[in-house]
Amino acid sequence: MPVWDDLIGQPRIVAELTAAATAADRIVEEHLDAAGTDAKASGMTHAWLFTGPPGSGRSTAARAFAAALQCTSPDKKLGATPGCGFCDGCHTALIGTHADVETVRTDLLSIGVKETRDLVRRSSLSPAGGRWQVILMEDADRLTEGAANVLLKAVEEPAPRTVWLLCAPSVEDALPTIRSRCRLLTLRTPSVDAVADVLMRRDGIDPGLAAQVARATQGHIGRALRLATDEQARARRASVLRVPLRVADVGGCLRAAQELVDAAAEDAKAVAEEVDAKETEELRAALGAAAGAGSRMPRGTAGAMKELADRQKRRATRTQRDTLDLALTDLAGFYRDVLAIQLGGTADRIANTEVRDGIEQVATSSRPEQSLRRIEAVLACREALAANVAPLLAVEAMTLSLRAA
Repeated sequence: MPVWDDLIGQPRIVAELTAAATAADRIVEEHLDAAGTDAKASGMTHAWLFTGPPGSGRSTAARAFAAALQCTSPDKKLGATPGCGFCDGCHTALIGTHADVETVRTDLLSIGVKETRDLVRRSSLSPAGGRWQVILMEDADRLTEGAANVLLKAVEEPAPRTVWLLCAPSVEDALPTIRSRCRLLTLRTPSVDAVADVLMRRDGIDPGLAAQVARATQGHIGRALRLATDEQARARRASVLRVPLRVADVGGCLRAAQELVDAAAEDAKAVAEEVDAKETEELRAALGAAAGAGSRMPRGTAGAMKELADRQKRRATRTQRDTLDLALTDLAGFYRDVLAIQLGGTADRIANTEVRDGIEQVATSSRPEQSLRRIEAVLACREALAANVAPLLAVEAMTLSLRAA
C-alpha cells in the first residue's frame, strides 16, 4: 500500500508532502544542496511542523512523509512518486526499524533537556543509508522550555541531510522561534463518513459499529478504532455519559467524581502492571542483578533503579491525566449534543446516539445558557488538571458546577 493510505481526509496535505518528497528524491539522486535555492523553490525544507486537532493524523502524516523520504522503489526511475509502501525503505520507516528514522514519543508529562540533546547529537550524523536522517518528534508540545531552546539551535543550523518533523496540536504549542523556522502543515479533522469507511475497509469493523464510533468520536481515528475494538473502553465511555443524569444532588456529584477519578487510576494501574515489572526486570538484568525480584542489586546501581521508579511514577500520572481528559472530552460532547437539541437541532444529528434519551431528557429540563455553563465547567476542569490540580478536587468542583448550572 502507498504510505499515504492511512492519512484520512487530507488530500491537500498528501499533495504537498508528495511534492516535497519528490523534490527530496531529486536532491539525493542529483547530489544537490538541500538548503539551496533549488530545494526551497521545490517545496522541500529541513524542518516541518505538523499541527491539527487530536485524531487528525498529524503523527501519521509525519511518519508517512518519513517513509517517502526513505523510499528506494525502482519505479521512481519510471516516473512514480516516492512512497510506494512496499520497498525496504518505506516498510522499515513505517514500522519503526529504519536506521535513519528516529521517532520520539513520550509517555511522560514532558520531554527534557537531556533527551533533546541526545536527539540533536543524532541529527548531526550523516544518514547511514545515504538518503535522509529523519527525526520525528510526535509530542513536540511536551518539550520543556529548556529543551525547546536546545532544539532551536539544531533547527537553525541543520546538518545537510537532516530533516526535523515536529508534531503539535497547534502552532501556539511550539516556541515562536522554532515555528518560524519550520514549514507549517495544518491538518483538519476527518469527516465522520471517512473515518467509518476506513474502519470498515482497513480494520474489518461492522458497518453499524463503525458508523456509531466514528460519530461518537467526531472524526478522531485513533479513539474510534479503540472504541470499536475494546469493549471495556465502550463501557467506560458509557459510564461517563451517565454522569449528567447523576448530579441531581451533592451526594451524586461526589460519587460521580470519585468514580471518574477511580476509573482513571485503574487505567494507570493497568498500564503499570503491564509495563513496569518488565522494565524493572530488564534493568536489573542489564545492571547485573541475579534473577528473581528478591536478589540483591550490585553496588552503585541504586541511582539507576530510582530513576526508573521516578519515570514509572510520572508515566502513571500522565496516564491518569490522559484518561480523565478523555472522559471530560466525552462529557463535553454530551452537553454539546444537549445544546444542539435546545437550539433546534434534530435528534438524528447528535454525536452520542447511544444515549439519545438522556440527552433529550437533559435538553428538555434545562436551558441553553445552562448547557453553556456546564460545557465551561468541563473545560475549566481540563485546564485545572493541566495545571496539576489534584484530580479528585478538580473533578468534584466540576460535578458540583454541573449541578449548580
